[in-house]
Amino acid sequence: MKFDLDSYKEISDSLMRNKRRSFLTGFGIFWGLFMLLFLIGGGNGLKELLSKNFSGFATNTIIMGSSETGKPYKGFKEGRYWNLEYTDVERLKHLFPELAIVTPQIAQWGVVAVNEGFSVNCHVSGLNADYQYVEIPAIKYGRYLNQVDLQQKRKVCVIGKKIYQALFPQGGDPCGQYICVGSVYYQVIGVNYGTSNININGNSEEDITVPITVLKDILNYGDVVGMICVVGKNGVKMSEMAPRIRQAIYRAHTIAPDDEEAMFLLNMEPIFKIVDNLFKGVNFLIWLVGIGTLLAGAIGVSNIMMVVVKERTIEIGIRRAIGATPFDILFQIVMEGIVLTLVAGLSAIVFSVFMLNGLEVIAHHETAFQINFGTAMAAFFLLTLLGILAGIAPAYRAMHIKPVDAMRDE
Repeated sequence: MKFDLDSYKEISDSLMRNKRRSFLTGFGIFWGLFMLLFLIGGGNGLKELLSKNFSGFATNTIIMGSSETGKPYKGFKEGRYWNLEYTDVERLKHLFPELAIVTPQIAQWGVVAVNEGFSVNCHVSGLNADYQYVEIPAIKYGRYLNQVDLQQKRKVCVIGKKIYQALFPQGGDPCGQYICVGSVYYQVIGVNYGTSNININGNSEEDITVPITVLKDILNYGDVVGMICVVGKNGVKMSEMAPRIRQAIYRAHTIAPDDEEAMFLLNMEPIFKIVDNLFKGVNFLIWLVGIGTLLAGAIGVSNIMMVVVKERTIEIGIRRAIGATPFDILFQIVMEGIVLTLVAGLSAIVFSVFMLNGLEVIAHHETAFQINFGTAMAAFFLLTLLGILAGIAPAYRAMHIKPVDAMRDE
């Protein structure tokens, strides 16, 4: 075999081609894994961000309120207005043992709250103590309403985040201090930092919560309630309960059974189900795209290694001639495939974490755009497996190269 300047140049060109192929294939794996991890981390952050809109709110909740009737019924004209009452609360508790919580509420709008020269527009919600199981409060200071507050008709209140910041700009624990709401003084017993965007009777950050027994007397509401919230027990399908609840209320107030306009009824169960299914679909799409890209990269690695084996036939033949075993050749080719995928893959993991940190900064750290350790390790082992699989076919071909045939290859 003759080695001259042209031979060295040919070998040099072959090495450069292999490097370019390896770089492009490694970049393909890098980009595929980066996109997979970036989409997973971004999807987790987006899910957490959207979940905050529903945070603390019971998923199996029905909210109902009265409206004008849409049909005449038993001598009553269309357009009759009626009200939900406290007797409806007791009726639902008695008729439907499947319900864990049945709680009424009333509201007062267009109120100004004042404290030592600071004022803010707000709305007042009269609630029972058990409303905290419908919309779980995030208490920063003090406590929530309890049953004693209602029984003794204490003039106490729990204020929302924006109310607290407006009336107590100096910060600190405001519990024990009094604020004037409208013309009534209430003692602050808690600060609610809940920020759920599912708002019943207004934004919880701009709400002042007082015992319903107190607000009922102040507004002279008598037996009337504004809305009723019900929460089902575990395993109860509220979609099946909603029609039964509607009919029970309609019978008590002489409303046509098929009058959909007479009562506002919002079932939260299908809303949460839609959101949950949406994220399941997004996660499936993320994994489908990411794994598809990784498989394409692994196939590229295998193809590159096949070309490399073909161009290194002489080298492999020489190694076999001087004593290299088929296992040595197999190990060399497989390790080259593993190293290529791992270097590209680990670089993608580091880069994706860096980019996700950038997203957190952009989002002012309101949510965690990150991948967990388990996901990173799964990606690591997946890459190792792909590297092994990518090198098997080229390695098998290299194992069966005979030294004599390799020497003749020119």
